[in-house]
Amino acid sequence: MIEEPPLLTIARESRRPDAAQVAAFQEVPTSFVVDAMYGSGALSGRIRPLGESRDLVSVAAGPALTVGCGAGDVLALLAATDSVQDGDIVLAAFDGFQGCAAAGDRVCGMLRNAGAAGFVTDGPVRDYAGIVGIGLPCWATGLTPASPYSNGPGTVGLPIQIGRRQVETGDMIVADHDGVVVVPFARIDAVIEKLETVKALENALDAEVEKGLTMFPATRELLKTDRVKYV
Repeated sequence: MIEEPPLLTIARESRRPDAAQVAAFQEVPTSFVVDAMYGSGALSGRIRPLGESRDLVSVAAGPALTVGCGAGDVLALLAATDSVQDGDIVLAAFDGFQGCAAAGDRVCGMLRNAGAAGFVTDGPVRDYAGIVGIGLPCWATGLTPASPYSNGPGTVGLPIQIGRRQVETGDMIVADHDGVVVVPFARIDAVIEKLETVKALENALDAEVEKGLTMFPATRELLKTDRVKYV
């Protein structure tokens, strides 16, 4: 006979980036962060800012608190508010299930009250107007009025799979109008260092575009080579 799993498995302790590391990612575009990781880190494009940023601020950056809910169930998310630290971005893995909501306005309100700075899920949410009123930045796959269950099993603080990536509590999450990016804990300092180069290059390119740039220099040089065929 297969043993019944515990309804909830909750990590008591977890690693966490320090205040300076968290501060380094504030107001940094997700595209810069992806470039600093050589094109990696973005969650699936199905996970979008709620309402496409029309009525709700869709910018947040902070340490991940991971919640493994499973398809159609939110018991672990209901319990996760006890583990939230100020500034956390709560990621709720719903196994990509689209048949009911992974959260609603009351859950988002409790997350905000616990100190969360944002909420990310690979399922839909509900109570759009209520979530907008609460003001918690939210990224999800869409909207549905359908209700979830709260039977478990689930996990809080353990690794999850979400948006085609593995995420662990303490990884850095950067989210904005373009989507959500994960910086693995072990790479935080290296990405912060690389971000300075990315910012300088982006600013320099912006200045060139302002001056009238119509093509990247590398592309212009390519057009002069025998690797391009004109017909």
